[in-house]
Amino acid sequence: MKIVAQNRKAFHDYAIEETVEAGMVLMGTEVKSLRDGKANLKDSYVIIKDEEVYLLNCHISPYSHGNIMNHEPLRTRKLLLHRKEIVRLQGKAAQKGYSLIPLKIYFKDGRAKVEIGLAKGKRQYEKRETIKKKEADREIERAMKTR
Repeated sequence: MKIVAQNRKAFHDYAIEETVEAGMVLMGTEVKSLRDGKANLKDSYVIIKDEEVYLLNCHISPYSHGNIMNHEPLRTRKLLLHRKEIVRLQGKAAQKGYSLIPLKIYFKDGRAKVEIGLAKGKRQYEKRETIKKKEADREIERAMKTR
């Protein structure tokens, strides 16, 4: 499994409760650009419209050796999920405070996949608590190594 892009900020800003793997509908030049590792998930999000799932604001750079038929970098991309998964995610995302966030793009068995997380936004004090907990865990780990 080759990871192309990760949304590191998502784990800082959101509490991820559930993850789902989805396929992506891509053009040929987008696949080539993804294989080069030229993708960015910052500020991207997932919406469900008319029982179809779409990825918005995901930046995939134009392919360097592409011609005039090259893709648009910020176009809306359709995601492939089973109908049951879409209905279940739609019900959970409709609750107040929840949203669907792409966590990473990767290749699995030669196909581009995106991992979607059902996320609930963290408040400022929750973010600070998370940082303090990580620092404390690092200190404990360092102390254990030196012994």
